[in-house]
Amino acid sequence: MKNIEFKVAPTSCCTPLVTTKTKETVKEEHASYNNNLPVAIIGAGPIGLAAAAHLAERGQKFILFEAGPSIGQNILQWGHVRLFSPWKYNLDKAAERLLRNHGWKPPVLTDLPLGQELVHQYLEPVAKLPELEPYIRLNSKVISITKKNTDKMKSANREAAPFVLYVETSVSTERFEARAVIDASGTWGHSNPLHADGIWTREERDLKDRIYYGIPDLSGEQRQKYTGKRVAVVGGGHSAINTLLDLAKLKETDSDTEIIWVMRKKSVEEAYGGEENDQLEARGALGSHIHQLIDAGQIQVVTPFMIEGLSKNDGRMTIKGNVNGETKDIQEIDEMIVNTGSRPDFSFLSEIRLSIDPATESVEALAPLIDPNVHSCGTVRPHGEKELRHVDKNFYLVGMKSYGRAPTFLMATGYEQVRSIAAYLDGDMESALKVELELPETGVCGISSAPNANDCCMPAASSTSECN
Repeated sequence: MKNIEFKVAPTSCCTPLVTTKTKETVKEEHASYNNNLPVAIIGAGPIGLAAAAHLAERGQKFILFEAGPSIGQNILQWGHVRLFSPWKYNLDKAAERLLRNHGWKPPVLTDLPLGQELVHQYLEPVAKLPELEPYIRLNSKVISITKKNTDKMKSANREAAPFVLYVETSVSTERFEARAVIDASGTWGHSNPLHADGIWTREERDLKDRIYYGIPDLSGEQRQKYTGKRVAVVGGGHSAINTLLDLAKLKETDSDTEIIWVMRKKSVEEAYGGEENDQLEARGALGSHIHQLIDAGQIQVVTPFMIEGLSKNDGRMTIKGNVNGETKDIQEIDEMIVNTGSRPDFSFLSEIRLSIDPATESVEALAPLIDPNVHSCGTVRPHGEKELRHVDKNFYLVGMKSYGRAPTFLMATGYEQVRSIAAYLDGDMESALKVELELPETGVCGISSAPNANDCCMPAASSTSECN
């Protein structure tokens, strides 16, 4: 066989190779190609469906991937819980307009829906709209997102390259291209551990049959599991209070039921919130009701308790930790319910260049607005596409996931986020920048455990103020 010699002209490693196409030509070709691609949405919950509704109204192509077998799959797992925000804060305007065009009758706007009512009366009808249904794929889990033929390290022509989503279905892994990505997958199913250090341990995982993460349905099959037992509830937020109120009802029918509330707050009063000063009456009522139960001695409070370990002895659990630096054990616990919040899942975003705050794990620009270390009230000023940008252009985290580990997210905030993003992707810069949102105040501006908390929920002097 004859050897063929290939000769390559020497080039400097820092000298660009000569090509027949200019960078401007390549950009134009990519832009034309990308514009024909859909916007990919992840998650068929309230915010994901709202994003689809806004894009549909604007005539923009989209495709929505839901990992679960049904619309609002995550919400159905706490469907027995009543929201403290009324319907008027839970309906997206674009989705509502589309529904009304098809004869949908809205619920009473001042009523408080259960989670399952939110799904069955609102989210499922939205998903069945002819403008949305053909573009929604259930049982489709996004396992990775990248840029086409471009890993995280590569920068050349990165912005012009479309996104590529790898999606697992029941039969195969499929590959989809998109011109933009809106990740509305939330944080459900990624609970924080009970340890004060924020670390998962083998001991905690091994006791998973005795530890419930979330708000159990004590009106159903789970009722017997906690009746007459010594139950520890870990956490100091609204979910923990909901759990405690349900357990208190259970205690009314079986006085042997013991309830221990374990949290890190300096005092139990911090958990009561704004009570009658909260502009969401039902949210304030949670604090007032738990306040009454504590005063009546129905619930034992251990705070500030920093959990450092967990063990099982003679079929019961012992929670190890300290109170104000002194070692303390909470013994003979039968069951635990953990309501310590949740954290975002970035595992499938490892090839995307993100802008994430290292403390809150929220979108970087949102951190100063929502960080509980410096923000006392949880009232966040309006924000939209501009604040939600990442290093990779046209990639967005929205809804609960945009807040990272920070608490106090309201659906109305997510609806405004995706409205602004949809406007931007449609080229409507004026609408994208004009962000307007009215949220009810929590009534807790003067109550904060944050050492650096500022009085940020006083009326803002201008729209550029840090808080609203």
